[in-house]
Amino acid sequence: MRNHIYTLLLLFLFTGVNAQDYSTLIGEANQSYEAKDYKMSTDLYDKAFKIESKNPSHLYNGACASALAGDTKKAFRWLNLSIENGWTNLRHLKSDTDLDHLHSKKEWEKTVEKLEKKLELVEANYDKPLQAELLTILEEDQKYRKQIHETLKTHSDDSKEMQDLWKITHQKDSINLLKIKKILDEKGWVGKDKVGAQANSAIFLVIQHSDLETQKKYLPMMREAVAKGNANSGSLALLIDRIEIREGRKQIYGSQIGINPKDDTHYVLPLTDPDNVDKRRTEVGLGPIADYVKTWNLVWDVEKYKSELPELEKLHQ
Repeated sequence: MRNHIYTLLLLFLFTGVNAQDYSTLIGEANQSYEAKDYKMSTDLYDKAFKIESKNPSHLYNGACASALAGDTKKAFRWLNLSIENGWTNLRHLKSDTDLDHLHSKKEWEKTVEKLEKKLELVEANYDKPLQAELLTILEEDQKYRKQIHETLKTHSDDSKEMQDLWKITHQKDSINLLKIKKILDEKGWVGKDKVGAQANSAIFLVIQHSDLETQKKYLPMMREAVAKGNANSGSLALLIDRIEIREGRKQIYGSQIGINPKDDTHYVLPLTDPDNVDKRRTEVGLGPIADYVKTWNLVWDVEKYKSELPELEKLHQ
């Protein structure tokens, strides 16, 4: 399965026209993958990587799409580029069923060995037990959210299947939060230099999925972690948005999406200064909001949004 964290962290570190072209192509490639049109997804990734080919997660996802499309040459090329640009999740690589078609090829063992040797150097000073604990927490955090994402395609949000999945998810969240709180209180916000990028992301995700008081408690710690390079500025932006919305204020970066109870349609929750949202998003490494909202089949029209904003605010009073 592709490397897809279901808080939808679409972090594109580019500016200008090429940035919009790149992020648009990546978004369309993701949509084609979800629709199981792997050939189209591969073609779109190919066009995107001709503009830029440095994001390890995008390269990895492109490798998954091309492997499923039967294009092993592109799959191995993008997989190796992903590793060269920072992909480090060996456990995911070995267990990912999207890449099963590559296992019989002679290049597979070389690719795995390449990552293993790189990890030996990178992880020399890692806290291995803590890394393993965080990776397990990350897997638990994402497991049922992935199932929810898939189940929503065939069941309504209030169906028994969805209710059961959310119940399990909340139970797992409670257990994970106790573990993360203990880590934060004893060790602080552990950076990727100590546990790796994937394990580091588990800390943010569990806090992002926690209650408001917990989020507010650890927000200053995350701000400090970002300043020290131990946390992602885009992730911090998402946490800030969630807190703002929960406390009845407008969000800043447009990351929080709601559902209008009148017609069950998605919309961007109340946002301050919509005209300059992309400027703020760029400052923290987030891609254009027009590309972000495509995930919910929304078309961003800032003038229309501003005209609708008074009504949207009433939904949250």
